[in-house]
Amino acid sequence: MPANQSPQRIAIIDMGSNTARLVVINTVYGYSFRLEDEIREVVRLRQGISPAGLSEDAIARALFTLRLFKRFCSASRVDKIIATATSAVREAKNGAAFVDEVENTIGLSLRILSGKEEAFYGTLGALNEVPMVNGHVLDIGGGSAQLSLVENRQFKNGDAVPLGSLALTEKFIKHDPPTAKEISAIRAEIDARLDTLPSATAKSTELVALGGTVRNLAKMDAAAKNYPLNTLHGYTISRKTLDEQIELLRALPLNKRRKIRGLKADRADIIVAGALVAQSVMERLGADSFTVSVNGLREGLFLEGFWDHLAYPVIADIRRFSVLNMARVYHYQKNHVNHVRYLAGRAFEQLAPLHGYGDAERELLDAAAMLHDLGTIISYNDHHRHSQTLITNSGLPGFTPREIALIALLVRYHRKGQPSPLEFESLLREDDLDRLLRLSAILRLAEYLERGRNATVDDITIRWNDSTLYLTLIADEYPAVELWGTERGAVSLIETAFGRSVVLESTAAPTDIVVEKL
Repeated sequence: MPANQSPQRIAIIDMGSNTARLVVINTVYGYSFRLEDEIREVVRLRQGISPAGLSEDAIARALFTLRLFKRFCSASRVDKIIATATSAVREAKNGAAFVDEVENTIGLSLRILSGKEEAFYGTLGALNEVPMVNGHVLDIGGGSAQLSLVENRQFKNGDAVPLGSLALTEKFIKHDPPTAKEISAIRAEIDARLDTLPSATAKSTELVALGGTVRNLAKMDAAAKNYPLNTLHGYTISRKTLDEQIELLRALPLNKRRKIRGLKADRADIIVAGALVAQSVMERLGADSFTVSVNGLREGLFLEGFWDHLAYPVIADIRRFSVLNMARVYHYQKNHVNHVRYLAGRAFEQLAPLHGYGDAERELLDAAAMLHDLGTIISYNDHHRHSQTLITNSGLPGFTPREIALIALLVRYHRKGQPSPLEFESLLREDDLDRLLRLSAILRLAEYLERGRNATVDDITIRWNDSTLYLTLIADEYPAVELWGTERGAVSLIETAFGRSVVLESTAAPTDIVVEKL
């Protein structure tokens, strides 16, 4: 980490219309960050709202939750709190009075976000996770939905409309399960509200979606497919899948919806309305699918400060930073890692006529080289497995599920074992087993060439004929440890991957050691 900076703990509180959330992020600004803690409480602040404003019961629930959040921040020594309120508070006649009460009784300053600000921060969070250049971002909350237009990786325009899952449910659904008439009324309301948004007039080259409704729809789909990753980074839902989910949800009574795998029981009563918003937006924009953004409003509020040294608070290369961020968070050994990356890159380039891969595979190999030893933070023993676990549990923003699986597998097999798709087979393509085998062989070679962790091997040259690969290690001194390690740990896999026997050579000759007799 930078010598002149120390970690800070930043808390972001989002008092939404349905759910209140607190996240705590440990960060060194402009360098690295990680989610450290999260609290979620269903407050239903919008429930019972009237022309007079928020109901007394809803205010009482909100005050209890915010007091709990404030005490948690004090107990866990948070350095800074960013607290916001969204549609329920900004629309309520007594919203300002509620904010004053929070300040006076709890000592917490709530910033009421406008509809445009809510759209902006949600988009900011999404653009720092999904490598979208042009398209739309849809954020479905409890009280409102935000639809934003993105051009050249920047927020162009966007605003909120009262199409939240809780707001629509309370207004239109009176039966369990909802009737066809109620579903039609919701769809008509969605269309009328979308007509008022300038961002809804253009067709979308890409759609990214976020919010509680979206996460639950994705988790339902993932559970049904026995999805092998423990993160939704890069997850996509097709229009066909969403249509099928809606047909299932609208037909089931609440007690059965609550039992659907992946769907939180406390969201089962409002999920139908939220799903209909996603469906209508996809139809209007002509989108065949949407990509889930795990990041949203809370992350956007944080990242505005994290990237405040940039001209615009969106990182240009999400994929590169997500790998670097994970490496920094888990205290990677920079010198060792960078030399493994260099040697792996050199081997990849020279073996290109045999493997036939390009920039896409080179990027996966480089990411795996960066992350291969992270598991040592847990234990050296089985650290290759621990590294895989860190990747599959944390995910890598910007990468697809298939790419995350391949990086995790490359890390898993960087030191031993015969590469296998394991539980990730459903995410891989038919030719990925060969890809995994060859890239694993290259990474393992690079790891063993740096076995002494002192850059004894400066470089490598590779030549071959139909039967043999000749690997020449370029070094100023005889790389005894590296030759021994490579012969013992990497040669067999290289021979399998490239169908040739391996001969190891060195430009530095062995040093004769003379032992004098006493």
